Amino acid sequence: MTDLQQERDDLIQADRHLAQGERRIADQIALIQWMTMKGYNTAVATDLLRLLEQTLALWQEHRQLILETIARHERSASRPHQDPAPGPEAP
Repeated sequence: MTDLQQERDDLIQADRHLAQGERRIADQIALIQWMTMKGYNTAVATDLLRLLEQTLALWQEHRQLILETIARHERSASRPHQDPAPGPEAP
């Protein structure tokens, strides 16, 4: 597998993680709303929500790094390959 293909596979996985993280955050928000309606203390649930949001932000940064790496690989692959300058000829 090439480095470029590995990065593309990593991007797919990062997208999956982001989607799962967004679902977890939505679920946590719904739980906090339910807990509030029932009169429960939501301090720990709110702390967990903040942690989930921070984790999601880190995953988004990681995804951006993967995109930048893919772009570098693609730019490198699209440049014409140049042969090294000829060296001195052997006698």
